Amino acid sequence: MTQTSTPSPAASDARTPRVRSRLFSVLVGLSTLVVLLQGLWAGLFVQEGQDYKDGWVEVHARGADVAIALALVAVVLALVKLRSRRDLVIGSIVFLVLLVLEAYLGGLIGDRAGLTAVHFPLAMLLMGLAVWLPLRASRR
Repeated sequence: MTQTSTPSPAASDARTPRVRSRLFSVLVGLSTLVVLLQGLWAGLFVQEGQDYKDGWVEVHARGADVAIALALVAVVLALVKLRSRRDLVIGSIVFLVLLVLEAYLGGLIGDRAGLTAVHFPLAMLLMGLAVWLPLRASRR
């Protein structure tokens, strides 16, 4: 009878060091919070049959800028400190690119209201990625 032994978690960690960055997690977490707030702010100005409330549109637009800035810093940090974590590097780059695309489309909605059919589902995709990325960052 042969027994296969599995290395203990401590032995496993000694061979494959955990590459994590608290700053990366904080940046992605803050960006995730802003993405969540974007939905709240959009709900305050998107009302069927009514004009948009300019004040909340501005808050929503500045929120996009903040989310993009935080995501950009997270990408740089991932490329510099977490380059061995391909999942985080690629995930944070995709997150940044989708945020920029979402902001661009959002800026066009005033002229082309039909773009909400793309803007809203893309926002849901961003929210999913915004939840996945910090969860993934906590793993080895």
